[in-house]
Amino acid sequence: MVVEDSPVIQQLLSHVISADPRLEVAGIASSGEQALRMIERTAPDVVSLDIRLPGIDGFEVTSRIMRQTPLPIVVVASDVHDLDIPMRALQAGALAVVEKPGSMARADYQTVAHHLCTQLVIMSQVKVIRHRITARAARPASGMSAGVSADAPSQEGRLPDEAVAPDGRLRRFRALGLVASTGGPAALAKILRDLPADFPLPVFVVQHMGAPFMAGFASWLGTVSALPVRLGEAGLTPRPGTVYVAPGDRHLLVDGATLRLTADPMVCGQRPSGEVLFQSMARAYGASGIGVLLTGMGEDGARGLVDMRTAGAYTVAEHASTAVIHSMPGTAVRLGGAVEELPLDRVAGRLLQLTSDDKMAS
Repeated sequence: MVVEDSPVIQQLLSHVISADPRLEVAGIASSGEQALRMIERTAPDVVSLDIRLPGIDGFEVTSRIMRQTPLPIVVVASDVHDLDIPMRALQAGALAVVEKPGSMARADYQTVAHHLCTQLVIMSQVKVIRHRITARAARPASGMSAGVSADAPSQEGRLPDEAVAPDGRLRRFRALGLVASTGGPAALAKILRDLPADFPLPVFVVQHMGAPFMAGFASWLGTVSALPVRLGEAGLTPRPGTVYVAPGDRHLLVDGATLRLTADPMVCGQRPSGEVLFQSMARAYGASGIGVLLTGMGEDGARGLVDMRTAGAYTVAEHASTAVIHSMPGTAVRLGGAVEELPLDRVAGRLLQLTSDDKMAS
């Protein structure tokens, strides 16, 4: 289903989608209210949602769909510099944000159109569950699922042995890496929101998202986090308590004591790649690094997490009960790359345990 108020853009999106043999337009709605009325009748597999609509906005449409008739939602944004509404929509349950083709006259029209269709195809395969107000929900039956559950094994009690130094005290950590793909913006926002302003480690973030959106994404993360958030820049010396987001279409690496950006080929089909970040952290920090691999399709970051664990780092994979798509963290677990699996709402707490001044080795 296409939800778009402009007749011209409706026609353009309909043309783009219909031209792709993998897709079929199930219906077109000119407002959020109309979309909500049409969904049950048209039963679409995925929704292409404009964020600026007459009446209720994209955030409210997303929230209502996820409460009433859960469907994969792809936010299609025309203004790549203003991410307030699309980011709020991602928090509400949308799975991805992509750039609107805009006009067939633009030089990169074919590239943007193909990316839109590919995202719609991918997201149409994700099975979502109703957003609940209660704290507990049933665990999804498949790794290709979205929603939140609290039936993961309890992680309370003493820390795993990997957090303890040979002298019996907790190890001192020097850097944290977070990698996410589909469903990642909301997951990253949750973790960063729960970290205090005096968090003692630099934080490196790789989020798979279209290059035009990365500056706005970093800016948005800064509005939900007590930590300062900025795009990574070549030559910067990482500072404790600062979040560095990989910029669009560049790998982010830690090289010695500085950040490095490269335009090297994609890894696992991604640039920036979590694989590249984690592998560089394994080299730069060894046993003093922490790696967290969150929700996402594919395998990016999984082998990098293995490299970090092999180097002695503390590694966490998001548990299937909360991952929108469990493919990336699930692959890391199968490869032996995770010290532990944690539901999303317990990740920040574990990070605070690991970095508490009165519990760490000197």
